[in-house]
Amino acid sequence: MNTLYDADHFRIALGQVSTAKHLIETVSRDYVRLIKYAQSLFQCKQLKRAALGRMATICKRLKDPLVYLEQVRQHLGRLPSIDPNTRTLLICGYPNVGKSSFLRSITRADVDVQPYAFTTKSLFVGHFDYKYLRFQAIDTPGILDHPLEEMNTIEMQSITAIAHLRSAVMYFMDLSEQCGYSVGDQIKLFHSIKPLFANKIVFLVVNKIDVRRPEDLEPEYQQELQNVLKSGDVELLQLSCTTTEGVTAVKNAACDKLLAERVAQKLKSGTNNAGTPGGRLGDVLARIHVAQPMGGVQRETFIPEAVKTLKKYDKDDPNRRRLERDLEEENGGAGVYNIDLKKTYDLADDEWKHDKIPEVWNGKNIYDFVDPEIEAKLAALEEEEEKLEADGYYESDHSVEDVEDADTRMKADLIREKRTLMRNDAKMRKSLKNRAQIPRSAKAKKLSQMSDALDAAGYDVDAASSRARSHSQVRGRTTTRDVDMDDAMDVDMSDPRQAIAKAKGRLRSQAATDRRNDGVVDELARTKAERLAKLGQKKMNRMARAGEADRHTTASLPKHLFTGKRTIGKTQRR
Repeated sequence: MNTLYDADHFRIALGQVSTAKHLIETVSRDYVRLIKYAQSLFQCKQLKRAALGRMATICKRLKDPLVYLEQVRQHLGRLPSIDPNTRTLLICGYPNVGKSSFLRSITRADVDVQPYAFTTKSLFVGHFDYKYLRFQAIDTPGILDHPLEEMNTIEMQSITAIAHLRSAVMYFMDLSEQCGYSVGDQIKLFHSIKPLFANKIVFLVVNKIDVRRPEDLEPEYQQELQNVLKSGDVELLQLSCTTTEGVTAVKNAACDKLLAERVAQKLKSGTNNAGTPGGRLGDVLARIHVAQPMGGVQRETFIPEAVKTLKKYDKDDPNRRRLERDLEEENGGAGVYNIDLKKTYDLADDEWKHDKIPEVWNGKNIYDFVDPEIEAKLAALEEEEEKLEADGYYESDHSVEDVEDADTRMKADLIREKRTLMRNDAKMRKSLKNRAQIPRSAKAKKLSQMSDALDAAGYDVDAASSRARSHSQVRGRTTTRDVDMDDAMDVDMSDPRQAIAKAKGRLRSQAATDRRNDGVVDELARTKAERLAKLGQKKMNRMARAGEADRHTTASLPKHLFTGKRTIGKTQRR
């Protein structure tokens, strides 16, 4: 941040914004305290208006700091995304020395190339592949030879990239001086920014060699150039972007040296004080094994004598080896001659070569029985079977089932039968679920069913049966009215039995026949009728109808939900 912008200016702007924030918070606390003691809504509104006015006045004073911070934000947003950990080639030098042309030659970056200086005003990043590895090349704006304090923001971008990126620096020079700067000035700039090249790979790239080469320089300039290369840390490369001479060689040389340097740094960082690999490098090397000859013995190549004396094949030699190609040409050529592959079989008898062997014989795979010792194994197996039969291994009686096993088997059969009955009962209830539901209290239960259930549970059924019979007696009809009852109509009933009988009244009469069975001939017809009724009920169930007479049509847009304005406080039910 301090390289591209003035850090003091940036801190002052942020400090002014922070001060304004605290002032606005103080104003809000003061006026909230005053609003608590307001005597009317109008007074509350006036206090709120006064507070907002003071806050707006404070914000108006931030015009210049906010404009400056916005410019910084926009400039930072326009900077390219640079990966500091990947393999990087950094291109720097005076303006108009061919930096952008080189970047455009080795990458796919669309950089503007013009014949005047300061065409590049920001960092440009291009990517290319070398040896199946991804590299990035960064084109920096041109740098002039003056003190660091006098450099503008454009030049400071180059200084920042050179100082903070771990990369291979390629310092471009134009010996033809078409860039507008002499060779001496370019060498002087190299010495000025040389402290930024510490711990980096540096290349002195001479561009435009189609116009002038280093050998054509004046002696004093050649001496200065040799002084730059004397230390051994700087390598001289030559190219011409106009004729593309040496462009690929310069790129390959820079990439190879950068890869070697990165590998050396990883090896150095992965070793401990004793020099043995450790950390991640040690884990990788532990998984790699390179086989070496035992004892360091040098084993010479061995070529058999038969191979050495083998006569070279000559098509014109009548005593040459006869190949399959020769046989094919003698017997009609390709498509007519069929190669006999069985003639090379190595068998005990040559007459067996052309025997036809089926793959399957009597339902068995022939290759499963191709075993030279199959007869001996079969004889041993038959001998073992005869011994087992002689010992009576296969004549043992079946084990007699004991009482406990029989009881367990009987209980298991009962459980399976009970599960089957329960499953069938549930299936029947589900199939007849669309019928009208009868309450449990209204369902008719036979006394015999209750007696059987209580008897199976181990209860005494005599008392329950007698009580059920006493409650089931129904009062019959009489043709004459009771005289006592007629007399009791005019006076208060003193007999409680008469009051109870009057309150109960006559029981509801039962239908003589079941209407569900009327008109049904047999059980098969009833099952069919129930199935058809169930099918007819599907549509009503799907449409959520209450019954056959339910023809209600629900409004797609209920009026109470889609009428009126959506004012404040009404959205929770609209």
